[in-house]
Amino acid sequence: MEVFNVWGIDFMGPFKPASHGNQYILVAVDYVSKWVEAIASPTNDAKVVIKMFKSIIFPRYGVPRVVISDGGSHFINKVFENLLKKYGVKHKVATPYHPQTIGQDCLQTPIRRTPFSLLYGKSCHLPVEIEYRALWAVKLLNYDIRSSQEKRDFDLHELEEIRLDAYESSKIYKERTKAFHDKKILPRVFKDGEYALLLNSRANLFPGKLKSKWSSPFKIKEVLPYGAITLLNQNGEEFTVNGHRLKPYLGQRFKEKESQLLFRTPP
Repeated sequence: MEVFNVWGIDFMGPFKPASHGNQYILVAVDYVSKWVEAIASPTNDAKVVIKMFKSIIFPRYGVPRVVISDGGSHFINKVFENLLKKYGVKHKVATPYHPQTIGQDCLQTPIRRTPFSLLYGKSCHLPVEIEYRALWAVKLLNYDIRSSQEKRDFDLHELEEIRLDAYESSKIYKERTKAFHDKKILPRVFKDGEYALLLNSRANLFPGKLKSKWSSPFKIKEVLPYGAITLLNQNGEEFTVNGHRLKPYLGQRFKEKESQLLFRTPP
């Protein structure tokens, strides 16, 4: 995998509307360098996604090979599909209702380098460092144009190897993280017609002393591929969640096993 070959995209928001009415942010992240591009918008529709690719991704970084997104309607539509098909870009849809599938000027742990250095082949030096004569500016800055040009050529030739090393480091980091994560997960098998409890993410962030983290119970209407499950609430309305947010509801099993005992009045 090369830099800018694979991009992950997703919307953030809605936020409190800004002065220009923007309340969503469309974020695109390169999977190798972790370089980020973002645009603010008042809506989260397909027009914003098309703008991101036609105005930023394609002209600045070229045509990618793969785009990864969730299954939202702003990504799954004919307009976006035709655009990717026109340029031969493969569209992969992440695991439904599972944000962890999708993910910088500071050092990134998985790649052990800054996205800036992977993109430009040099460190990012801000004007404030020159103004206040930072250590690198005083001792390390090379003012000789010829030797500086030779070093720059060497850095550019080395850039491809650095990017490959960053990708391998990121891959190893993700494999270790996944293995550690999977150790804590017990396999859960759900069937149509059973009942399940749904993890309340907001209650998990701000739990009250007597407030349960689980909303209960919901009837399972259908078990979908790739871990998605369709539930029914008390009003019969359908909604879909990822199976990681569910756990079996045992109360229904106990109700099915209940038996009635009839007591007679003694003579």
